[in-house]
Amino acid sequence: MFTGIITDVGTVLELEKRGDLRARIGCAYDVDGIEIGASIACDGVCLTVIALGTDPQNWFDVEISAESVSKTNIGAWTVGKRLNLERALKLGDELGGHIVSGHVDGVAVITAMKDEGDSTRITFEAPEALAKFIAPKGSVALNGTSLTVNEVEGCSFGINVIPHTQEVTTWGVAKVGDKVNLEIDTLARYVARLQEWQV
Repeated sequence: MFTGIITDVGTVLELEKRGDLRARIGCAYDVDGIEIGASIACDGVCLTVIALGTDPQNWFDVEISAESVSKTNIGAWTVGKRLNLERALKLGDELGGHIVSGHVDGVAVITAMKDEGDSTRITFEAPEALAKFIAPKGSVALNGTSLTVNEVEGCSFGINVIPHTQEVTTWGVAKVGDKVNLEIDTLARYVARLQEWQV
């Protein structure tokens, strides 16, 4: 489990197709403190560490299944792409965002961006099947970042990104047309499922 509070911005160093996709991701984490088999959210996708190293910089390797590629924006990753990273929660960690599983539900597209004071208002188009789970003042994880929904209209929804978030994540370089990983709030998913059973 994760919180959607980004703790590092990594860089894709290598990509290799070996049946599944293998990626090497450079990071600022102390890799001596990461175990093989640990989970790290990479742009919101929970991936398992399969190798670690420090040359020429700290890095970890992950294997990514075809299922994960098909449900996320990973198919568009290229060497040099920057990724929001978050290590898995430990017992006693502060829960600063919301509960995030790292299981991406689909891909949303940035349709508009506008400065509002020092913040940036970003509008997204969500897949129709997921739009019903997005509510004003609710939470979503977008490229792994816990964000609050401002408004919803049909499949369109908006969020504000404050300057701090733009500085410590990849949101500072976001642009219209970008495809972002969308994970809906776990609570919304279960409420919807319970309503299905009550019909």
